[in-house]
Amino acid sequence: MPPRRRSLAEIHLAVLLFGFAGLFGKWLVLPPVVIVLGRVLFACLALAAVMAVMRVSFRTAPGRDLVLLAVCGLVLAAHWTMFFKSVQVSSVAVGLLAYSSFPVFTAFLEPLLARERWEPESLLLALICLAGIALIVPRFDVSDAVVQGVLWGLGAGLSFSVLSVLDRGLASRHASLRVAFVQDLVAGLVLAPAALRAGLPRSGRDWALIAVLGIVCTAAAHTLFIGGLKGVGARTASVLSSLEPVYGILLALAFLGERPSPRTIMGGAIVLAAALAATARAGRRA
Repeated sequence: MPPRRRSLAEIHLAVLLFGFAGLFGKWLVLPPVVIVLGRVLFACLALAAVMAVMRVSFRTAPGRDLVLLAVCGLVLAAHWTMFFKSVQVSSVAVGLLAYSSFPVFTAFLEPLLARERWEPESLLLALICLAGIALIVPRFDVSDAVVQGVLWGLGAGLSFSVLSVLDRGLASRHASLRVAFVQDLVAGLVLAPAALRAGLPRSGRDWALIAVLGIVCTAAAHTLFIGGLKGVGARTASVLSSLEPVYGILLALAFLGERPSPRTIMGGAIVLAAALAATARAGRRA
């Protein structure tokens, strides 16, 4: 297989696995903090094995970057917890589509953190994204499950946007696998007290599902995504990442029988269009 085609296949498979992760929020009847704790612990074990095989150093220089890695681990814990909460209170489609708004958040956060002026296009994309979200929501009632799912999903999107902005500087100075390993480890340490209070899984089925979530849908997916970046570049990979909710919705239809409503599909299409436009615009600026 030609190198570029292989890289594209790796990116698509990684995005498919990322989308597949949302289904575990329905299969596992556990508090989100417990699911995420199990996910990051198994991911850490798998990433440690990959790093040992690839001879990637575990050593991280002390100082500012270590503090930044710890902050990113805290944000990662919040991101995944909010994402699974979104899926549990609503549906896989709502959770993934609300979360996929993160490129629009990034369009606002990057100029803010880089002390650059905002551009009118960012505001336009945000308004388009809000229109899509409004279409997904059937009625503006906080007690409504879809509204709750959208709010938690938007929180997941915002936190992932913060994480992606902070990670860009780290990725230029450290191996991506090491960054992922340290952040997963910090996320596990942060979540452990709350997860222990909530109660760890007792059934073998739950532990098996969490192991698949952590090893296949997290560590393996991340490794595939990094490998694919070598052949297609960050801009193409970012555009392909927008397929995550598409893959997730199709998988939820196949495995859970979840059929998104026409409103969800139409609103989701608008959100994805705004996200793709924000991703393409960021690529042009870079």
